[in-house]
Amino acid sequence: QVQLVESGGGLVQAGGSLRLSCAASGRTFSSYAMGWFRQAPGKEREFVAAISWSGGSTYYADSVKGRFTISRDNAKNTVYLQMNSLKPEDTAVYYCAADQFGATIALPEYDYWGQGTQVTVSS
Repeated sequence: QVQLVESGGGLVQAGGSLRLSCAASGRTFSSYAMGWFRQAPGKEREFVAAISWSGGSTYYADSVKGRFTISRDNAKNTVYLQMNSLKPEDTAVYYCAADQFGATIALPEYDYWGQGTQVTVSS
């Protein structure tokens, strides 16, 4: 079992940056692919980025490609999402998730979820 806790959200002006962190419990963190998703008010949860267990493969939604970077530190049981050039449309609750079978953009494939952290981008 994996427990996930996100942090690093907040209020930022458009064009600014934030780095989200997701700390995982359990000694098997390095065997899980990890993903970031987000959910804006009134919208469905959507894929943002994913990373393989080794960190060797990464995937991004078109809307964040070139602006966001996902990374992980298996020694610290932590996955990160560096968000640059933020836009008001990036405003959402951001969730990290763990997938035991591999990195994917498919939300239903993820086995464990964090509680989320709010990101608000003002114009």
